[in-house]
Amino acid sequence: MDEGRRTVLFRLATGKGIRSHRAFSEEYTRTANQLRSEGYEVAPCPGARQYERWLKANGVKTAPFDPSSRVLERMFQRPVGDLLRPVSEEPAAEQEVSEWPSSPPVLNESELLMTARDAASHSGEAAALRLDELTLDQLNDDLVSLSQKYGVTAPDEVFREANGLLRQVQLNLDRTRSPEQHTRLYYAAAQASALLAAVSFDLGALTPAMSFARSAAQYGKTIDYGPVQAYSYGAMAFMAFWDGRPSEAVRLAQRAQNFGGLGDTARRRLYAIEARAHGHLRADDQAHAAIRAALDQTSGRRDELHDDVAGEFGFDSARTAMSNATTCLLLRDPTGAEEFATTALDLFAARPEGEVPIAVSGPGAVDLARARIMQNEVEGAQEALVQVFLVPPSWRGSGMMERMVAARIELTHIQFRGSPTAASLAEQIEEFCALSPTRRLGAQNPLAIEA
Repeated sequence: MDEGRRTVLFRLATGKGIRSHRAFSEEYTRTANQLRSEGYEVAPCPGARQYERWLKANGVKTAPFDPSSRVLERMFQRPVGDLLRPVSEEPAAEQEVSEWPSSPPVLNESELLMTARDAASHSGEAAALRLDELTLDQLNDDLVSLSQKYGVTAPDEVFREANGLLRQVQLNLDRTRSPEQHTRLYYAAAQASALLAAVSFDLGALTPAMSFARSAAQYGKTIDYGPVQAYSYGAMAFMAFWDGRPSEAVRLAQRAQNFGGLGDTARRRLYAIEARAHGHLRADDQAHAAIRAALDQTSGRRDELHDDVAGEFGFDSARTAMSNATTCLLLRDPTGAEEFATTALDLFAARPEGEVPIAVSGPGAVDLARARIMQNEVEGAQEALVQVFLVPPSWRGSGMMERMVAARIELTHIQFRGSPTAASLAEQIEEFCALSPTRRLGAQNPLAIEA
């Protein structure tokens, strides 16, 4: 600590040889006991962190309460206000003899032992500022669990859990000085922020979703971890084309591919997102090239976030097929869209009951319905939407809602005028959309799926 940032208390404690918290605590306790025997109310010795604040100029905003001030004033024979002001503001007449005599004194063994005890005390205090590893293990387990159950948990519940975990991380960052633990905590903060970005988007809140995605990328940059930065840039790319900026989405998705340490799953996801962005630009050749690139990621490379944590961070064959179906719809290719959507739904159907992510399978069914509407198969579309109409309102996220709106728009085309089946299906879609959480939140975002 430089001279300008020291308090008078720092100078006096150093001069008395009680600079370390342990030595200060012993002297404070002795003085407090004396005052207590005289009938005064006193407070226990402050913890190491509060003591360090007292030693730093402007380290505290207000003076300690009377029970603490009384002990300090007896220890140093100064008003507490004088003790906590910077040394630079102390009148020269009040300063004691310089801490460093003109000629060095001869050291003796007792002084050496005192210095050694001070060093041991300081190192012990530093070691104490380290979290129990079990705390970090539990935090990691909670994040993995939340990611893996993301698709089968209502968005509002995911938001509450992820927000709580992020707050835990932020608090714990102030409770440890271990570089290794800081790395683990920043990684956890990146995961929690990424999940908050995903669920904010599902709830139709694009602005906070983008903010959370940027935060996740920043946390990843802090620890130089490529996969979490790639995921975050992919999320920002997805939000960009959903917000009507497909060229920016292509740029972000391609930039995400340049981060190191990515496995096949991460690259498959990024190519699928890039394909969607090209689809919004009606760039057929580039979109199909990106679809092929997504399907070609079979090298066997893995990364911890996308493959081991997985869940919301994963991107398996079913999700790839579902995304490719959406791209085909953007390119007005209903045949390709139906093929990919059917593949996705078949893969989901093969999973055990309770493990099918509604947030993904629902939109896949809507894409299949829209592909059939584009081929004038309204009854087939109605069949595809039977299970979708049973989805509870709290699960009706942005992706599902915008697909439903796009399907509804398809039903307004001239060939369906006068069709009772088309009119009935359109009415069902309108009723379904009216109860979504995105509507309750007042979301006014552009369509993700263009009609």
